Amino acid sequence: MNSYMRLGDVPKKRHIMLKRDTASSFKGEGICYEHVITTEGFDRAYSIRYHLRPPTRVKDVKIAGHMPLERTAELPLRVHHLKSAQLPRAGDALSGRVPLFFNEDMACYRCKPADAMATLYRNAGADEVVYIYAGGGTLETPYGRQPYREGDYVVIPRGTTYILKPKDAQMEDYLILEAHGAVRIPKRYLNPDGQIMLGAPYYHRDFHGPAEPILIDKEEDTPILVKDGARITRVTLAQHPFDVAGWDGFIYPFTFNVEDFEPITGTVHQPPPVHQTFECRGFVICTFAPRYLDHHPEAIKVPYVHSNVEADEVLFYVRGNFGSRKGIESGSFSLHPRGIPHGPHPGTIVKSMKEARTEELAVMFDTEKPLAVTPQALKIDDQKYPLSWLE
Repeated sequence: MNSYMRLGDVPKKRHIMLKRDTASSFKGEGICYEHVITTEGFDRAYSIRYHLRPPTRVKDVKIAGHMPLERTAELPLRVHHLKSAQLPRAGDALSGRVPLFFNEDMACYRCKPADAMATLYRNAGADEVVYIYAGGGTLETPYGRQPYREGDYVVIPRGTTYILKPKDAQMEDYLILEAHGAVRIPKRYLNPDGQIMLGAPYYHRDFHGPAEPILIDKEEDTPILVKDGARITRVTLAQHPFDVAGWDGFIYPFTFNVEDFEPITGTVHQPPPVHQTFECRGFVICTFAPRYLDHHPEAIKVPYVHSNVEADEVLFYVRGNFGSRKGIESGSFSLHPRGIPHGPHPGTIVKSMKEARTEELAVMFDTEKPLAVTPQALKIDDQKYPLSWLE
């Protein structure tokens, strides 16, 4: 979790009355209504929001659809190269999601929306990491308003109602990861006091929470699409849920931009954990940012051949020259599952030795459990990729 933050009005102690100091169409009891958001029961990070109206005022609930994840049957164990840049624009930031990989701990989607979101949305079963491959705009939640831009990881805790308001919906392009466990800063980056350590590849200043409060005082029917696994429920509240006078705590959406990741390099090739950005239950997220390469005079500057005996590895290629791969393009995914050794393509090893720097940018996630490949992924799969290491 990120560090403590406070925005707007809160009482001087938890669980005491905060009187409402503004007139409202909702008379109620003349107070703000405390809403405690917890993680892992009551044992981990939490936040407390103060609403003008009870956030429990539901007027209608009905099934609004499903977003199932389907596993491709009878697929051999092999590497994959998905060319997601060719996906057409469709839907919005929810309905336009194309599932590619999933397991018990996470799901991976690409989304190239054709339209801006028209309805508020909440993921009830997973934290969401929305990587902004292209575009920019504003994220609005009960915690407030915050900008996002190309290269941002937008981390949205589960149960957070939100809407993305892009500057231009036709420019938006996302990689979306659903995490069934919390998205956290790796423990090894934190000292015992919870501060990000000197020597870590980023610092608290690089994380950005809501910039300004939103206080919408409207007594009107407001629909929210709530995703819980594959099920989508339309919940209609009696008020707009962004009626928050203030909040504080450790749970809130935040952004972190890949340009703020400080790569760790050495005289010889460093293993992928030096690129780790977040840890989640069952998987990690890494950032391969532009960086100086290994500087031993005989260093091989592309990754050595290795076997994932305990992890499936997915790389999402954003931009730059991907020195260890041929035929990879911006927007490509590579999946290298456990049980198959993988490494640099022929001709890239010696070629890499004269390079001093790489401008490549990629997002990687490694999973502890095997990933299922969806039928949607197979439609953009390069069937020749498994044989591309032959001379």
